[in-house]
Amino acid sequence: QVQLVESGGGSVQAGESLTLSCSASGYTLRNYCMGWFRQAPGKEREGVAAIYNSGLATYYTDSVKGRFTISQDNAKNTLYLQMNSLKPEDTAMYYCATDLSGVRRWTWRTCQNALDTWGQGTLVTVSS
Repeated sequence: QVQLVESGGGSVQAGESLTLSCSASGYTLRNYCMGWFRQAPGKEREGVAAIYNSGLATYYTDSVKGRFTISQDNAKNTLYLQMNSLKPEDTAMYYCATDLSGVRRWTWRTCQNALDTWGQGTLVTVSS
């Protein structure tokens, strides 16, 4: 059974940093299509960062560009999201997701639509 487990969330002050981890079991994470999403209370879920196209491409939503970095450790079968200079508007539940099909996704749109396995989430709270 494939399972994604996020960790690393917490409560921090604005300007501080956090690193989220997404550990996979029952499946080897591939850089064909995997990413991080978030959902704040009362808002729709949004894609935050992703790796796709065999690791040749990354996606970042505009609001996190220059502050967040997505990366992968193959040896640990783990996906990371380094979050620096956190802002109160980054407060949300963060989820990792991957596409189990094994198909290389060439664009962010196709990757986003293909994501089929999700973790339970880790909460990030940023206070001002």
